[in-house]
Amino acid sequence: MSYGLNIEMHKQAEIVKRLNGICAQVLPYLSQEHQQQVLAAIERAKQVTPPEMNSIIRQQLQAHQLSQLQGLALPMTPLPLGLSQPTLPAVTTSSGLFSLSSLLASQAQLAKEEKASRDGVDSHREEDGDKSD
Repeated sequence: MSYGLNIEMHKQAEIVKRLNGICAQVLPYLSQEHQQQVLAAIERAKQVTPPEMNSIIRQQLQAHQLSQLQGLALPMTPLPLGLSQPTLPAVTTSSGLFSLSSLLASQAQLAKEEKASRDGVDSHREEDGDKSD
């Protein structure tokens, strides 16, 4: 387990190093005002704690789910007794980026499956329309 944790920490350190390099390369091309905003955002990002990251991810996921529900125009119904809302796993320092990437990958997969199922329904409608002619 400690080996896996060590590997994950090295991966995240490498990601941080690469992102810092990208920011350093792009920063000179920005206006003075934007440079100050970016530097302030980077400093704030360095101070984000795992509980704050978990809270941000949860808020974004809820906002995304809400926008999907509004797009589908489905009525909001309460959950039956005994069922609770799904919860996100706690984000720790060692698993923060990995959890986020896994979460985003699963959301992307769900979106692809949903799109595929909608495309299937649309093609059936077109076929039915062709048969009635």
